[in-house]
Amino acid sequence: MRVAALGDTFIVPGMNDRPPLRALLLDIDGTLLDSNDAHARSWAQTLEQHGCPVPYERVRSLIGKGSDHLLPDLLGIDADGTLGERLVADRRRRFVADWLPKLAPTRGARELLERLKAAGIERVIATSAGESELDGLLRQAGIADLVDIATSSGDAEHSKPDPDIVCAALAKADLDAEAVLMLGDTPYDIEAARRAGVGTIALRSGGWWNDAALAGAVAIYDDPADLLAHWDESPLARRASRR
Repeated sequence: MRVAALGDTFIVPGMNDRPPLRALLLDIDGTLLDSNDAHARSWAQTLEQHGCPVPYERVRSLIGKGSDHLLPDLLGIDADGTLGERLVADRRRRFVADWLPKLAPTRGARELLERLKAAGIERVIATSAGESELDGLLRQAGIADLVDIATSSGDAEHSKPDPDIVCAALAKADLDAEAVLMLGDTPYDIEAARRAGVGTIALRSGGWWNDAALAGAVAIYDDPADLLAHWDESPLARRASRR
């Protein structure tokens, strides 16, 4: 897969030769809500407060993973241990109180979901975020009323890049992997979906990762607005039209 310049789109040849599309699995953070930096800041601040300082850049590179992966990677500790549970709880409170109210949707997030709804494509949330954060994230992204089904980290044993959340979303929506695509912004979305047998449309709106890091995606766009602007030639439109 070639590395595209900002503003380029790329679609893997043959991607449209698949069964009709019934649903799009949707990540939230970085995909529909411009929140990845805020998550990284809240983690870095919490870790420093607890005497476990980690460079922001190191934390930022792991955003998209859940705490069950992030804390072992950063500190070598279990998120279910005493310190891990305290860090997770404090980070959540900090993010919800200090960062969430300031966040904005990614460009075109609501308009894309409205187009999906008009096309008869189900909208299914599949996020590594915790259930206690999910409602706030959806409201801040301005899309709560456009979501059909939602799954979060509480529905799965392991977070992304493990496939558990994607599998949980498929089960909850009663869908086969070949009848859906994933929309995400990190390599962890792509890996989780791949391991569940689902292709991913990647967005650059999450920041940090270049197209080489997103190379496992079936198509790459800047953000939801860019995907919407190229709707007619996208895997979404071509597969939806075959139903």
